Amino acid sequence: MALPSSSTPTASAPASLGERWPPLESTPAVFNQFVWSLGVPEDDVEFHDVYGLDADALDMVPQPVLAVVLCFPDPPQDASYPSEQLLISGEKETQDQVYFIKQIESLGNACGTIALLHAVGNASSKVNLVENSCLDLFFKSTATMDPYERAVFLEKDDTMARAHLLAANDGATELSDLIEEHYVCFVYVNGTLYELDGMKDGPIKHGPCSSISLLQDVVPVIKAIMCNIPNSINFNLMVLSRKEK
Repeated sequence: MALPSSSTPTASAPASLGERWPPLESTPAVFNQFVWSLGVPEDDVEFHDVYGLDADALDMVPQPVLAVVLCFPDPPQDASYPSEQLLISGEKETQDQVYFIKQIESLGNACGTIALLHAVGNASSKVNLVENSCLDLFFKSTATMDPYERAVFLEKDDTMARAHLLAANDGATELSDLIEEHYVCFVYVNGTLYELDGMKDGPIKHGPCSSISLLQDVVPVIKAIMCNIPNSINFNLMVLSRKEK
């Protein structure tokens, strides 16, 4: 089952040209320039395409993988994926350990930026953020907030919005009013695989996971998502990998 690289601008709701949070193109080039501009050193981490879900394609992906970002068509309302369990409010300790941002309506097509924040925010111990950079200040400011409060903070963050707009304009694809794709991020936290989708009410647990097996562990979930949307080829998979020094 192949995952063709996509240059389609992606988001989770119809876009309006000139909006504050336009869609981001799903390519490593765009995401790398974006994350580096926010305060992640270029020699620290890097986004890479994943060209397939078979063993040979996965073996080509630079390790270690810190997060997996999937761009895919908006699924049917009744779509369900294997072994998913939405964290409930009673699981306070786990909620505090997983960095999650809600995608509120005023954030428009910011799902690409939210996926990036989910990726870096849950790998903060492995990413050396530049002190007082945009990301460093954002994570310090939102560390004790709940997912909705983080969303409101992001929506009002002019520096982040400008960086998002520059990243959106860096893409090779012309922005469109009709956006039908969406970003989600997969991370491992304390031995568990989580799906982080700002359009959901919270993180979704997908079972045991490790820092070594993250990419392999997410494959069944991605295959299930693809099976639920059989009439589209607009899937693109990227990883955030740490550069070996």
